[in-house]
Amino acid sequence: MAYTRATQALTDAAVLAMLDAAQIKATSMGQPQCIVICDTSAVLLGCLRMAGARVLSMKSATTKAQTAASTGNPSGAVPEAVKVTIALATGGSVTGLPGGLPIQVGGVLVGGIGVGSGTGAQDEEVARAALAAIAADPV
Repeated sequence: MAYTRATQALTDAAVLAMLDAAQIKATSMGQPQCIVICDTSAVLLGCLRMAGARVLSMKSATTKAQTAASTGNPSGAVPEAVKVTIALATGGSVTGLPGGLPIQVGGVLVGGIGVGSGTGAQDEEVARAALAAIAADPV
């Protein structure tokens, strides 16, 4: 019986490249954002609150990243019927707000990114730019 398994993880360089790409995209849109990247255990790997981004959006961006990392799906994919219940059951650690995307490389889930302070569509557009920066699987 095996007691270990091989895993993949984001490198520091990947986290920095994603933050940089997200910041560049948000700047080009004229929408300052809060950007959070976590691993599959929902541990924070990197974050940025751009000047002018809403301060409380850092919390929602974190929750979006953790939701995407733990479910392997976009945070906005949480079914409407369970959004409130799951948020309450997890002490607010899961959200159905759009803007969180799973980070998958070669079909392997390695984390999640959450973006907040714009509209849901803007948040996801910034997250997708970050994924593209490391050639992550498209969502």
